[in-house]
Amino acid sequence: MQKLTGDTIFQAQERVAPLSLIALRGMEELGNKINDRLVEWATSSNYERDTFLVHAECPRFSSGDGKGIIHSSVRGDDLFLLVDVGNYSCKYRMFDTENSMSPDDHFQDLKRIIQAASGKAQRINVIMPILFGGRQHRRNYRESLDCAVALQELERMGVSNIITFDAHDARVQNAVPLMGFDNIIPAYQVLKKLFRSVPDLIPDRDHLMIISPDEGAMHRNMYYASTLGVNLGMFYKRRDYSHVVNGRNPIVAHEYLGDSVEGKDIFIADDIISSGESMLDIAYELKKRKAGRIFAYATYAIFTNGLAAFDKAVEEGVISGVLGTNLTYRTPALLSRPWFYEVDTSKYIAYIIAAINHGVSVSTIIDPHEKIKALLEKKK
Repeated sequence: MQKLTGDTIFQAQERVAPLSLIALRGMEELGNKINDRLVEWATSSNYERDTFLVHAECPRFSSGDGKGIIHSSVRGDDLFLLVDVGNYSCKYRMFDTENSMSPDDHFQDLKRIIQAASGKAQRINVIMPILFGGRQHRRNYRESLDCAVALQELERMGVSNIITFDAHDARVQNAVPLMGFDNIIPAYQVLKKLFRSVPDLIPDRDHLMIISPDEGAMHRNMYYASTLGVNLGMFYKRRDYSHVVNGRNPIVAHEYLGDSVEGKDIFIADDIISSGESMLDIAYELKKRKAGRIFAYATYAIFTNGLAAFDKAVEEGVISGVLGTNLTYRTPALLSRPWFYEVDTSKYIAYIIAAINHGVSVSTIIDPHEKIKALLEKKK
């Protein structure tokens, strides 16, 4: 069987429609990297294109109202929209006051660009790594269900496919059962970065363990443990259900379930490091149990409470490294930290775009098992 690469996709398959790519505000860096890959593959396949990027913007009036503008035709195109709803570094002025764009603002801009396409695109695909409202994925009592309603709204606007990464709970796709929805885990890219950044890491049962930080992250960590052939442990959050703080029951303690971690390197995977308090609590608990080096990974390493606590943990030898992707905004301060290892996903996304645009099954792209197997053989 021929190895599936960007070149072979462009060479072997007819396109669904001409490909166009729009990187919304805050996604320019990743959009340029993806575009470079696509142009490289197209050129090697005798499909000359200087760029697949289409310039679009969402300017605002001084009152805060906005509008979407696409500066060239996308008629008949297979249109891919890249949006990072978590990029708070984007600013706009309203009544002469500078504001950071919230997830709500980014989602509104996405809808404005979809409207600006005016129904002329052949197909609209949205690549939204962080799902809008993804952390409000289930409903209790009198609560909103933001993520499900947002997906339904995009479906009504004519979006054909949603591509997201490491959704907090992928079951939200049940809200749009007739729309394409791919939830992608960049496991191969993560392990490749880990092995390159920590060359003396030994991925076997005697030297490495995978630890799930809570029940919700078990499926992620089970995959890593099964693929690497190492043992799996987990923590569960013991909560105080007698009262609510900031909308949730406070965590009393993290309880560990699993084999001894003494002397072993630890890899912990989660979808997001928000404040980072839970990840740090787990790391300190593991050190009490005489664990070796601890490497934490989160698809979205956003560090809402800053980096000081992690700097201290690294200085104390509690955490040896943190991995995170370039799927959302990373502060310059985070990128400057020697303990942070960035996982580049641009090539992976370019593969996915090329596959969808050429009618190739995405499952051949998103299943990394064979690649991880080859990576482990090379590591040995």
